[in-house]
Amino acid sequence: MPYMPGSGVMRKMMSRFGLLVLAMTTVLAASVEAQTAAPATSPPVLELFTSQGCSSCPAADALFKAYATRRDLIALSMPVDYWDYLGWKDTLANPKCSKRQRAYAKSRGDGQIYTPQVIVNGRAHVNGAAKAEIEAALKASRNQPTPTVIKAAVADGLITIDMPAASLKVADATVWLAVVQAEAVVEIRAGENRGRSLTYYNVVRDLVPVGMWSGTAATIRQQTASLSSNANEIYAVMVQSGMGGPILTAAWVEPQR
Repeated sequence: MPYMPGSGVMRKMMSRFGLLVLAMTTVLAASVEAQTAAPATSPPVLELFTSQGCSSCPAADALFKAYATRRDLIALSMPVDYWDYLGWKDTLANPKCSKRQRAYAKSRGDGQIYTPQVIVNGRAHVNGAAKAEIEAALKASRNQPTPTVIKAAVADGLITIDMPAASLKVADATVWLAVVQAEAVVEIRAGENRGRSLTYYNVVRDLVPVGMWSGTAATIRQQTASLSSNANEIYAVMVQSGMGGPILTAAWVEPQR
């Protein structure tokens, strides 16, 4: 190849230009990837309204174990008290759970209150013993927008809930703190399930409103001493629109490590 004056300089310039183009391409690709990455979402919430006095519920309670042990969703058993007249008073029932179920029915406008009933993210309701229906409702919930992803932790008897500013417009929402018993075994001695030993998972023993949220960044703190007396209890946070409206975001309260 003939010698050309300055060819070495040209090669160096072209080499540097190539590196510059490569660097710009890498930055652009990273930017595009960041923009197209799936937005952060909160875990879906499954609420199982159940009763020890309901003969249709044990199958749903057993099925619920598979959801209660998953960490990619929040599965909560909500024992109701309106079947107590059938001959057995539910030992885990809380009137707050019954009230919550009625609020959902009123908000939806369909008036459907039954057991076992699973409600997903405060929206769809399905038969709590029908796995296919639950899975379909879960799948549909993945497309629902999440205005913010909250984080909650407990340490030294204090629960701290960190709520970043919302990415969507949010009307006043209630921040609920659920006090949860991970497992409870009950011997049923009367009623429709007489003689059965039933196990319940992630049982809500109390449900307490701890604040309101309108979309601005906020931090909420709550003493555990005012919530429960059982050291084995765990907690979940749900941010909910209106009375019986959609659940906007939720999180387990992470234990102190």
